[in-house]
Order: sequence, then structure tokens, then C-alpha cells
Amino acid sequence: MGYLIEYGMFLAKAVTIVIAIVIIISAISSSGGRQKKPGKKGSLKVSRLNDHLEEMRDTLRLSVLDKDDLKLINKKEKKQAKADQKEKKSLLKQEQSEKDDAEISRSKRVYVLSFQGNIAADAVESLREEITAVLSMAESNDEVLVKLESPGGMVHSYGLASSQLVRIKNENIPLTICVDKVAASGGYMMACLADKLVAAPFAIIGSIGVIVQLPNFHRVLKKFDVDYEMVSAGEYKRTLSHFGEITEKGREKVQEDVETIHDIFKTWVKDHRPAIDIDKIATGETWVGAQAMERCMVDDLRTSDECIIDACKEADVYEVEYEFRKSLQDKLGSVLEESTAKLFGRWFNRSTNDIYQ
Repeated sequence: MGYLIEYGMFLAKAVTIVIAIVIIISAISSSGGRQKKPGKKGSLKVSRLNDHLEEMRDTLRLSVLDKDDLKLINKKEKKQAKADQKEKKSLLKQEQSEKDDAEISRSKRVYVLSFQGNIAADAVESLREEITAVLSMAESNDEVLVKLESPGGMVHSYGLASSQLVRIKNENIPLTICVDKVAASGGYMMACLADKLVAAPFAIIGSIGVIVQLPNFHRVLKKFDVDYEMVSAGEYKRTLSHFGEITEKGREKVQEDVETIHDIFKTWVKDHRPAIDIDKIATGETWVGAQAMERCMVDDLRTSDECIIDACKEADVYEVEYEFRKSLQDKLGSVLEESTAKLFGRWFNRSTNDIYQ
């Protein structure tokens, strides 16, 4: 009984929040009909991850070490920094004397991008802007590291996302892709482009297959004597639909199209990872990182955190994010989505705890 009361309270809260936000959004929409001046699409945010790691290390030191240990470490680091600076100046002078008009050498730069994929691969809009920005500065001795998470989605959307990564390869800039959780189907279509593909030991990899599915209500309409008319030109303009009768000929055509796309997908993966046995892995199955490595689908088993920390030891590492401007309605919509998700998550956690207590 207590469970039902708690669920009722949760439902009342959720409905109240939804109604309140809908009213606010409606009021803003009705009053926001004025023409807005065109502005920037968004903004580029760049963070130096070396500084972030050093800041966390220094904060921990202050909490853990005593004053004498801190002084000793700071003294040692200052001495090492002076030695490194002196060595750098010496190398620069030597290089300048050998080549007066040459560009002064610099440290390697690693640009970190993130791609969080959904069915429509909406993150490609930010990815294309980030890659455009990076390619305006990156050189062949630099590197691009992409943190990729995606269960896959629509073929044409992930085809575009993959093409954005090809732009990096066309400029001969090393591309590393890290998968911490999942790169399946369209996600693996992107991931296989990496010069070095790194996966966490339990990341989900694979699903090299194609699927088409849709509900069909033809028999429901027929039961209630509802006619459905569709006018088209071209024998295969419409093969399967939600309301029309599914014919064997239409089903065979869709199957043929699916097989064709699957063959293209297999060729794409094989071209970029020639070491794999494509016929054994292109079955639609998925594997965890360790299994995927055995099948030559990934190159190393590590998390993106390890890759970034190692990169910070030898390079200047920059996280690059492109954020699109959001209207007030979009922001309110995001608040609604987050609030609803938190409410459902809280209720789910409570109900789970009740079950296992």
C-alpha cells in the first residue's frame, strides 16, 4: 500500500511540473513573436586539460601532504622546470641558427573532441564545427582524440558523421578514437576509421548489421472498414508502409536493399581495418572490448581517461567543444526533460531499493 501511495505522490509531482513548464513555455512562445536579430550560431569552448589535471593534483596535495613535503616537491618541480626551459631555449637557438627563417618548433598538440550519438546522430552538427576549427590549426605532428559513444542509428546520419572524421584523415593528422561504453552499428562505422582504436575492457563493440522495422496497421484498418489510399509513381517508390498492405514483392525489395547496405557497410569496415575477418564479425553480434580485441576490431584496451593522462605527459592537450545558441524555449525544454528524468530515476531507485531490502 505504501508503494502505491509513494507512486501516486511521484505521479502528482511529475504532472504538476509538466503542466507548469508547459504554461510557461506557451506564454513565452506567444510573447516571443518579435523578429530576432540574426547572430552567431554558437560558440567554441576550449579548455587546456593539462591545467585541469595539474589543478586537481595540487588540490589533493594541499589536503594530503604536510608543509615540509609540499616545500620539497615544489622545490624539485621548480628545478626541473628551469632545466626543461633551459634545454628548450638551447634547442630553439640551435634550430634557429641552422634555419633562420624556419618556423620555430613547438610541442605536440592533442585536440580532444566528444561525440555522444543517438539514433539521428544529432551530435554531428557540433562535431563538424569542432573539426573545422581544429583543422584550421592542426598539423601532421599533432593528434585528434575523439571520445565516442553511440549505439548506432540511421545510415545516412552516421554516414555524414563518418565523413567528418574522414576530413581529419585527409589532412594526414593522426586520429585516435576512444570508446568507454559502446560503439555499435553506426557507432562502429565511425570508430573503425581510427588510426588507433581504443576501447575499455567492457565497452560494447560491433553490431555490423542493418535493420529495418516498422509497425503495420493494415489489418486493424481492415477490421474497422477503414480504407487507406496511397498514390505513387515508380514501381518501388513505396515498398513497406505503416498502413498499406505488405506484399511479398515489397518485402523482397526491402530485403534486397538491406543486403546491399550491409555489403557496403562490410566493405567500409574491411577497407579501414583490413586485419579483421569481416565475414565472422559482420553478423550483427556485439562483443565486449577484450573479445573485440581478439577479433582485431580494436587496437588497445584502455579508458579515454588513461589516454588523455598519458597525452598530457608529452603534449599540450586541448578539449574542444562547440555549443549552439539555445532559445529560451529550448532551455526550458531541457529543464523539463532533466526534471522528468530525475523524477523517474528517483522513483526507480526507491522502488528498486524496496524490492531488494
